[in-house]
Amino acid sequence: MKFVSYWHDTAPVFSGGAQGPVEGHYDAAIIGAGFTGLAAARQLAKAGAKVAVLEAERVGWGASGRNGGHLNNGLAHSYLSAKAELGKERAIALYRALDDSVDTIEALVAEEGIDCNFRRAGKLKLASKPQHFEAIARNFEALHAEVDPDTELLSAADLKSEIGSPFHGAMLSKKSAMMHMGRYVAGLATAAARHGAVIHENAAVTDRKQAGNRHELTTPRGRISADNVLVATGAYTTPNFSYFRRRIISVGSFIIATRPLSDAEIAATMPGNRTCVTSMNIGNYFRLSPDRRLIFGGRARFSATSDQRSDARSGQILQAGLAGIFPQLAKVEIDYCWGGLVDMTKDRFPRAGYHDGVWYAMGYSGHGAQLSTHLGMILADAMLGREDRNPLKGLEWPSIPGYSGKPWFLPMVGLYYKALDRIQ
Repeated sequence: MKFVSYWHDTAPVFSGGAQGPVEGHYDAAIIGAGFTGLAAARQLAKAGAKVAVLEAERVGWGASGRNGGHLNNGLAHSYLSAKAELGKERAIALYRALDDSVDTIEALVAEEGIDCNFRRAGKLKLASKPQHFEAIARNFEALHAEVDPDTELLSAADLKSEIGSPFHGAMLSKKSAMMHMGRYVAGLATAAARHGAVIHENAAVTDRKQAGNRHELTTPRGRISADNVLVATGAYTTPNFSYFRRRIISVGSFIIATRPLSDAEIAATMPGNRTCVTSMNIGNYFRLSPDRRLIFGGRARFSATSDQRSDARSGQILQAGLAGIFPQLAKVEIDYCWGGLVDMTKDRFPRAGYHDGVWYAMGYSGHGAQLSTHLGMILADAMLGREDRNPLKGLEWPSIPGYSGKPWFLPMVGLYYKALDRIQ
């Protein structure tokens, strides 16, 4: 078993990074070379702006290279709860932004010729209990009527041709997609560099100073100045950006990938070949990889740590979960086990905009693989003085009382959700 991300291990390494010192003045500096930052850099560079990307590790090292590989349209919440919390107009706008996000990635992949196995697969939200299907059906009725007709309610009988495990029904979201995340992020970085963006890897931002409209960013490899700064670091935001640290909860998400499955194993397990997510509070998400592995993830442990020891412990929990859902794969070999941090907000709605001299997009709360590219491009357009299309503009983002960036309360949150799953 390899304790590395499958996406990292099976993708080409980005080789277009700048080799010299970090220096010079730029129209825009992007902190973080994940989907958000690279999409913004590409958009800016295409418009003729001089742009630099500063990445603490390497391209795609964070959440962009450590997720489950889903591009699911729709919200992290049910549409009904989002409408109750945000109001109908904003809930619809945010839902449609996630739809647009998948379209944006599809168009970008085609325009740049990125070989990343993009495919419109559809997503199944699977009811783990009978009462969960009732809730899914209520949400479907409102969603289908008000915002997304490309959805379908499936019965338990309908699911027999979709998945080799007994669930109590599901909602199918037909716009959802999947792709190889490692190949996409490498291709996105290559595209940004080809359009003129300067990408510095191993260049963590250790200090930021601002005088008027001019920012100065310091790294171990030198410093640059810029007229605009975009913070696109999500769960990996450092303490020197304390405003965001007080609002982002970093939560571990862990994933395993099996060996490649045979035709018979796929037919018995995932004949529908869609992205899937279960309805439990501490649920699982899964899909087949391009080389026919089952990629199976979830919040196996409520922890803000992801290293080999933590990932291994979480992997054991995931293997048990895999066997519970698919007993036919109980003894299948696991080739990969990895983890990463998800940037959660208290209300699980993402945030993007401008604060205290810097632009930002983060807090994707597990739905960033699709939305991040789209928001990166939207914020780049705002920097360029184009129409502001930010669907999150003006959404309040209060800090979390008593919180400074270290989520000491996660074990208690985990116990709470485990209790809910037992009784609901």
